[in-house]
Amino acid sequence: MGLGLHWNDVRVGQRFKTLGRTVTEADIAMFVGVTGMVEEMFTNLEYIQRESRMGSRPVPGSLVFCVAEGLLMQSTMQRTGVAFLECDLRIRKPTLAGDTLHVCVEVVEARATSKPGSGLLRTMNRVVNQRGEVVATYNPLRMVKGRPD
Repeated sequence: MGLGLHWNDVRVGQRFKTLGRTVTEADIAMFVGVTGMVEEMFTNLEYIQRESRMGSRPVPGSLVFCVAEGLLMQSTMQRTGVAFLECDLRIRKPTLAGDTLHVCVEVVEARATSKPGSGLLRTMNRVVNQRGEVVATYNPLRMVKGRPD
């Protein structure tokens, strides 16, 4: 696990890719239990196989987002993230148990704020599965620490 990027260490147009992570049945079970999302689509395998067009257990879109954010925390935000301010999240395709996700990131905005020592960083994030399919996109705006002088 590396330390995070400071807002003034990145430039608009810069791109990077996180490591991958496979979303397991256990991940789904724990997530729906903790969040109370106990919809049969996530908890009843017989129902899923009988009623779903997907044929196997889907991953809640909110878990896809959380996995993506976790991958980013491990690689870019350690000790530098201050606040998650906003984002527009779009789920593009289903993610199923057993899919492996990574995040492709492009910096689209990096600027100072009026508060000394911090800046705003906006990225365009594409969550991609092992088949190269974009399953989600989002564009978070974060307050991030600046590199100390």
